[in-house]
Amino acid sequence: MELKKVLLIGGSGFVGGWIANRLSERGIRVVIPSLHRDNTKKLILLPTVYMVEADVHDQQRLVSLMQGVDAVINLVGILHDGSSAQPYGKRFAAAHAELPKKIIAAMKQAGVRRLVHMSALKASADAPSAYLRSKAAGEAAVLAAANELDVTVFRPSVIFGPGDSFLNTFASLLKLLPVLPLGGGDARFQPVYIGDVADAFVSCITDRATFGQAYELCGPKVYTLRELVDYTNELVGKRRLVIGLSDGLASLQAKILGLLPNPPMSSDNLRSMQVAS
Repeated sequence: MELKKVLLIGGSGFVGGWIANRLSERGIRVVIPSLHRDNTKKLILLPTVYMVEADVHDQQRLVSLMQGVDAVINLVGILHDGSSAQPYGKRFAAAHAELPKKIIAAMKQAGVRRLVHMSALKASADAPSAYLRSKAAGEAAVLAAANELDVTVFRPSVIFGPGDSFLNTFASLLKLLPVLPLGGGDARFQPVYIGDVADAFVSCITDRATFGQAYELCGPKVYTLRELVDYTNELVGKRRLVIGLSDGLASLQAKILGLLPNPPMSSDNLRSMQVAS
């Protein structure tokens, strides 16, 4: 398979920037659609990257974006949905469950076969969190299309690296607060480095052995959240006091933080942490 042009959906985020960079280094043309082109200014400097203002939830717009494309990468994901609907809210449904189906339909219409899709570690239809349940729905739709398209699914653990929204969130809180109350400190994670994630996505595109497969992306070691926060505390050099919360207080904290416009933690996030990732 000769790879000349890739449509990178959800490419304006943290992971997308790294993947775009890797593809650009190989001289591959990358098209990144975004509702607001100004949000992706940092990627415009990459020599083979093209930013396009587009609503990827518009089916016909998706089809037009796929003209002349050799492969599609879907990275779209959101962490919060204020709805308590079951099995997941409207925002999770649109981003994680419905959009993959639209992408698959557009690919069939445009004649594009190769799709690499980002799911989430421990995504499952019976997972405790709406986030993981909605991710499972999207993953299932992609794998169900494996008889018609060349699909690969990746299920990453939490991703760390320069500019991440995981360790850097705790770093910001530790710099700001004299004491950090920490809920879910016993939750276990196997963080994976962003460079390794980007390499996995890019290297698999032309690898036929990965067609129809799903892979977990994890780092070499398991940490508790408390260990990761303590490590971050050392890195920022503030030596803030970190106080572990009981399950009840952690639940209350998540509910309160979930009311913020861009919450660092929500009740659904806390439920996701019940499953080791």
